[in-house]
Amino acid sequence: MLAQSRQLFDLENRAFPKRLGAVQRALYLLFNEGYHGASPESAIRAELCREAIRLTNSLLDNPLTATPASYALAALMHLNAARLPGRVDASGALASLVEQDRSRWDRRLIDDGQRLLERSASGEALSEYHVEAAIAWAHADAPSAQETDWAKIVAFYDLLMKVRNSPVVALNRAIAIAQLDGPQRGLEEIGAIADRERLGDYPFYFAALGELEFRIGNEDRAREHFLDAMARARNPMERQFLERKAAACVTKHRIPSPA
Repeated sequence: MLAQSRQLFDLENRAFPKRLGAVQRALYLLFNEGYHGASPESAIRAELCREAIRLTNSLLDNPLTATPASYALAALMHLNAARLPGRVDASGALASLVEQDRSRWDRRLIDDGQRLLERSASGEALSEYHVEAAIAWAHADAPSAQETDWAKIVAFYDLLMKVRNSPVVALNRAIAIAQLDGPQRGLEEIGAIADRERLGDYPFYFAALGELEFRIGNEDRAREHFLDAMARARNPMERQFLERKAAACVTKHRIPSPA
């Protein structure tokens, strides 16, 4: 798909929108593979994120591809990439959003992301990239995890569910609701996810269940969920983090989930 992106500028106008959408989606998936990678070597592959940003920025250099959705996609990538320096702590372990040192976040990328998000508002169509970028901006704009506007983030997820309804989006929405209304409410929302069996191979589905059960005080049940998550870990970094989570259920010392 990425190799085919060279054909973008050779297409006739009537075929152009469909091809551009496919390329945008491929770039979105490339960035996500770097940010939330399923690589057996590492949970983070910054080089994939950088390449996705480079290719997406190239879309902004051509009037035919510099659409509001392209700007929104670029904004999303910049805002999420800004958090990469904080996702791994000094020991090389994954760090949760709560644990991250926000002074390590890249302010230049955050500022660029905000500027790109503002540029994306020029059109009438609302894409999933617009909504996801708005969520990323809400996180980047918060001085701390505790000061995050979770009500705004839940509202954005409600909107994203209308644009792109999927079990993963519903799971992320439930996690945000748990931050706003408490862990029991979050568990109820997870239990109500349609087609949640599709999350059966996703380690952070079980990690989310474990986190919320732990917050309620159900350490034994939480540990079972974390062990289920460990069995589905995609690389050593994820596995080590989940091992710490499972061990915390015994020591009753909470370790927040990564974000």
